[in-house]
Amino acid sequence: MKTIISSAAMILALSGTAFAEGDVEKGENDFKKCKACHMIVDDEGEKLFKGGRTGPNLYGILGRQAGTIEDFKYGDSIIAAGEAGLVWTEELLMDYIKDPKTFLKEQLDDPKAKSKMTFKWGKPEDLVAFLATFSPEDAGEGEAAEGEATEGEAAEDDSAKTN
Repeated sequence: MKTIISSAAMILALSGTAFAEGDVEKGENDFKKCKACHMIVDDEGEKLFKGGRTGPNLYGILGRQAGTIEDFKYGDSIIAAGEAGLVWTEELLMDYIKDPKTFLKEQLDDPKAKSKMTFKWGKPEDLVAFLATFSPEDAGEGEAAEGEATEGEAAEDDSAKTN
């Protein structure tokens, strides 16, 4: 059982890092289009990249629950997705950026879901790699879903069963 869990954890870790392989410098250049709506302002209020206020602040987006920036007026669908447990990973953010409306329809299983973000980006790997530089290192790699045991918890459960 430990071997299966260890193997699954390794595969998950490797797949998470695969998405971070975009070119950060190209992503910074790509962000010039995003800053028409978005800014990057750190927790202390320092403006790392000035931009618009139409979209939410993208500082620390990876690992953050969707639709949860305080004092930002999100659309109903992105709030519903966040309440349903959507936490931004690199893979999910890339899927969202490619086609926000379709992404939300699929996430919510709701053909009427909408996104306020109308911009679509065909190849967001570089942009997401750039945004990852403003998020905690372990964000975006995926975590155990609610109710699932982590590797350590599973090992404890296995040892408890054998005692």
